Amino acid sequence: MYRFFVNPDDITEETITITGSDVNHIKNVIRLKVGDDILISNGVDKDYHCKITSLNEDNIAADILDIDGAKTELPARIYIFQGLPKGDKMELVIQKAVELGAYEIIPVSTKRVIVRLDKKKGEAKIKRWNAISESAAKQSKRVIIPKVTGVKTFTDAVEYAKDFELVMIPYEEAVNIEETKQVLGRAKPGQRIGIFIGPEGGFCESEIELAIQNKIIPITLGKRILRTETVGLMVLSILMFQLEH
Repeated sequence: MYRFFVNPDDITEETITITGSDVNHIKNVIRLKVGDDILISNGVDKDYHCKITSLNEDNIAADILDIDGAKTELPARIYIFQGLPKGDKMELVIQKAVELGAYEIIPVSTKRVIVRLDKKKGEAKIKRWNAISESAAKQSKRVIIPKVTGVKTFTDAVEYAKDFELVMIPYEEAVNIEETKQVLGRAKPGQRIGIFIGPEGGFCESEIELAIQNKIIPITLGKRILRTETVGLMVLSILMFQLEH
């Protein structure tokens, strides 16, 4: 069943109105008809099983048949602080992080980041990254569309995460796997959990020092060196299985 997102203001007790680019997609791409069933999310906490009742030029109306809660969302909010990688690796990170249940993705410009985005390119990238997040959210039947924020400096990212209940930073110099298991085991429902991931060149010592000063915990992911696009997905997978119920 196809899934779409709408603004909560477009939902009444009995009907939902779809507007925007999804109208063309429904009518001319996937060619749904009156009477077809679809899933609609309010982007916050509910899924609606609906039946299309009319296909108009600029909107589509659907009757609500059933309402479900946020069954596909993790019980904790996981934030991915991703050091900007080269090429299109960020697109892969966003797509897979959304599939695995990330709540928000924050691109971070660290000292060893190779990619530098000017304002114009940055705005275009953020727009595309959010489109990728929306597509992945639809595919994985998420109730929300995880936001991809604007690019933050490492210092600003640390400040952004200062009130989270648990924040960790995979670091190649960390060696105690048992301590890492204990840190990951502290993840609980209802928490805001941050994962800081370095770019291809990793974090510099001053960034790790700043992280530790702000109660961000260095962890190890084993004896192998992982690519930047692998690290967050590995930690997310561990947390997903630990938090899922």
